[in-house]
Amino acid sequence: MRDAAYEILLIQSFQRLTGRSLINPWHLEQPLVSHGVEADPIFRYANAAALALWEMDWDAFTKLPSRLSAQDDSAIQTDRSRYLAEAATQGWLENYQGIRISAKGHRFRIAETILWTVTDAQGLRHGQAALIGRVERLD
Repeated sequence: MRDAAYEILLIQSFQRLTGRSLINPWHLEQPLVSHGVEADPIFRYANAAALALWEMDWDAFTKLPSRLSAQDDSAIQTDRSRYLAEAATQGWLENYQGIRISAKGHRFRIAETILWTVTDAQGLRHGQAALIGRVERLD
C-alpha cells in the first residue's frame, strides 16, 4: 500500500537537493523507485510506471532487495554500488545509466536517471531514490 508520508519525503528531498519540482509521483510517466536504509536495502516505493516496468505488483516489489533489480553480474552490481555511494556522498547525481531486469526476466537499460538521497527536513536519511528519465528495452 502506498505511503503518502513517504511520497512527501520523496518530493521534499528531491526539491531540496535538485531545486526541481516532483509533482504527484504516483502518476508520473517516468518510473520512480526508492529503497530504504537496511544493510541490504529493500525497495519501499515504486510508482505505477516503475511497477509496470519491473512487471511486479506493489507487495512483491516492496519486498525485493534493490540489488536484485539489476542483473546478477559483478560488473553491473559494482557499477550500481559505485553510483549509489556517490549519490549518498554528494546527495544526488544525474545522468546515471545501467542495466536492469524485470521479474519476468526482461532486460532494459535505464538512462538519464537522477539518483538522490531521501532525507527529512532534519537531515535524517530514509533511503535513496531514482527518477528514471529514459528506458530502452534490450530483449
